[in-house]
Amino acid sequence: MDLGLTALEAEAAWLSIKVSFAAIIIGLPLALGAAWMLTRLSFPGKWLFNALVHAPLVVPPVVIGYILLVVLSPGAPLGQFLSEVLGLEIAFSWKGAALASGVMAFPLMVRAIRISLEAIDRGLEDAARTLGAGPVDVFTSVTLPMITPGLLAAAILGFARALGEFGATITFVASIPGETRTLPLALYELAQTPGGEAGALRVALISLAIAIAALAASEFLARRFRGGAR
Repeated sequence: MDLGLTALEAEAAWLSIKVSFAAIIIGLPLALGAAWMLTRLSFPGKWLFNALVHAPLVVPPVVIGYILLVVLSPGAPLGQFLSEVLGLEIAFSWKGAALASGVMAFPLMVRAIRISLEAIDRGLEDAARTLGAGPVDVFTSVTLPMITPGLLAAAILGFARALGEFGATITFVASIPGETRTLPLALYELAQTPGGEAGALRVALISLAIAIAALAASEFLARRFRGGAR
């Protein structure tokens, strides 16, 4: 179906959606684990772990991108290992864009899930344990269903944040047409190009439309989970 998009717009939009979905698919389980540790466990250095989890909220995105570049560039030991042993090219690829976006979205996902975990009536989990349920059963049958709206909120917040990521992405993977040039990077390039104002505005509107569609889908699904759908 022709949506009236130019080749650049269609390419950037599809790449942005792919990168954002990849960031959420990888980051959401990790965010759930981090939120669980912060709400359910006590361990030495918890304050430091909490600070590291939320660091992307306060550290400039270009700093995050630079750290990723230093650690995962082809010349770095870890980057060489991933490339030569596992065959994963992270830097200057769409996978690197997904990683950078996921890192920046991570604290938002953790926070949304953490709020849901803290709102649970712990008595329900205790009751399940007294009835003989093990930790895995308690989590899958009691905790997980109760935090599903929080997981959904985390996924949508993370998707929207990943969709708009710019600083970490351009620092870590640059702007490569067809590979890493997402909508924010395409918007930046058009805004810097003489006569590109109209194209930049179109890209901005496309980004806004995708974000609004994601939020609308989130609200619809949240109503279904709450039993509010008619």
